[in-house]
Amino acid sequence: MSSASAARICIVGAGPCGLTALKNVRAFGLDNVVCYDESDAIGGNWTFDESPDRTSVYETTHIISSKRLTEFEDFPMPAGYPDFPSHRQLRAYFESYADHFNLTQFIRLRTRVEKARRLDDGRWSVRTAGPEGNAENVFDHLIVCAGHHRDPYVPEYPGEFSGEILHSRDFKRADGFRDKRVLVVGAGNSACDIAVDIGRVAAHTCLSMRRGYYIVPKLIFGRPVDVMYARLRKHLGRGLVQRIASAAMRIIMGPWRTYGLQAPKNRLFETHPTLNSNILNALRHGTVLPRVGIERLDGATVHFRDGTAESFDTIVWCTGFNVSYPFLDNSIFNASRTQPQPLYLKMMHERIANLYFIGLFQPIGCIWRLADYQARIAASQIAGRLGRPADIAKRISKEMRSPHWNFKLAANQAPEVDYHDFRHELLEELKQPSADRETAASATRR
Repeated sequence: MSSASAARICIVGAGPCGLTALKNVRAFGLDNVVCYDESDAIGGNWTFDESPDRTSVYETTHIISSKRLTEFEDFPMPAGYPDFPSHRQLRAYFESYADHFNLTQFIRLRTRVEKARRLDDGRWSVRTAGPEGNAENVFDHLIVCAGHHRDPYVPEYPGEFSGEILHSRDFKRADGFRDKRVLVVGAGNSACDIAVDIGRVAAHTCLSMRRGYYIVPKLIFGRPVDVMYARLRKHLGRGLVQRIASAAMRIIMGPWRTYGLQAPKNRLFETHPTLNSNILNALRHGTVLPRVGIERLDGATVHFRDGTAESFDTIVWCTGFNVSYPFLDNSIFNASRTQPQPLYLKMMHERIANLYFIGLFQPIGCIWRLADYQARIAASQIAGRLGRPADIAKRISKEMRSPHWNFKLAANQAPEVDYHDFRHELLEELKQPSADRETAASATRR
């Protein structure tokens, strides 16, 4: 390995996590760094892109977490931004962030990482394809910030559907669904947003949920719900706040049957809640109609588990994503749909000390601030300011046995963390002395 100051660092992805990774390594004087991104602009999926082969937010997207718990702590969003900014405002925010921390010169856009291969000496050979053709460069450290909303997951059901089939990844705007009969499948934030959008123009819009989910309004008592939760939790603790929040939901929402929804069988926060106010209005107005889970498909007809059946022109699968990094060998990263990755603090590989994953988790809240702490840990280790745990295998095992919440694991819940607990763990890691730890260089496994 090279000395810390001369170490060559490769960052994959120039979304929010990649930007904060780049900012942090530069803050430690590590300027021999390049950040690759296949898009035309920084911002990752938050940069709206009409291209059908690019994953991005859709035209009407706004963040679901409030700006005060979303913005990077060292770079507040403009005071004039609303509580829930649009993707256009977020793009402007990311561009300002990159300018403020002088990041642009290190970013190579329209450049895809095709393969990252470990060499015999432990370094990384990274092959890229960009505007100037193919290239291959060697780096001492690899920081993966490529996100986990790239590879669409579509569940399998008996039979076949003869109409149009889309995934939420393909959805950009609602115009093309005018006067159609559309079934949106899913219960997450994207499913609810897309159903509401389509419901404004389609002839008939249904939302299929396979079980009961908690749908939480974005505002409670005139304040963002995540701000209210954070304040209450700070003073009352997680368990009590969970009980209070569950009771408040029953009072504010009323019975689930008034929305035509199945009642959740688990407690609040035992599955990832959906933060969406508009879907509740759409259900009561009838522009979106609730349906139970799918039993089978038969041509244009969809049969549901309650014995009903309807015909549709289009199905939009809002069923999440597989976690995959095709540029990494399966022996290094082999994703599971239902189990967390065996990574310490969701970022450190057990055997490979010069490989870091930033943002490979899903909090009840926004990823960006926590990714900033992860990136600070990675940069501190690369710079030799923070040691790598000598007992990392033991720590990974403990982390996987003791998740923050007893989630009923679904395809998109394997990387779930509690925002506040995970923040505490990351901050504690940054405080750890390096005397009882291995340095990143000595810990690299070949």
